[in-house]
Amino acid sequence: MTSLTEAPAADEAEGSAEFVEMLRSALQEAVALIVAPPDPELRLYTPAEAAGLLGVTENWVTERVKARRLPCTFVGRFPRFSAQHLRTIAAENEVNPANYGR
Repeated sequence: MTSLTEAPAADEAEGSAEFVEMLRSALQEAVALIVAPPDPELRLYTPAEAAGLLGVTENWVTERVKARRLPCTFVGRFPRFSAQHLRTIAAENEVNPANYGR
């Protein structure tokens, strides 16, 4: 073992570098498992997030949820939106100019 004022031996420094690299790669793998991106089809969005994705106000979303005019899932008493809900909302509010006014 070396003191703080002495330079480490070449073998010790090489072993330390290998250990640090091994530790770094193990930590990167562990972090990747912890923060792996969720399956977008399983993710549920809050009304604020849904409003941002739809390009409307949060108030527009919450008012329509209260009136039961938007598809959503309630987690407890909180409305949440899946990717499929957001696709449905966008499709239901689509206006086709060819059919407009008929």
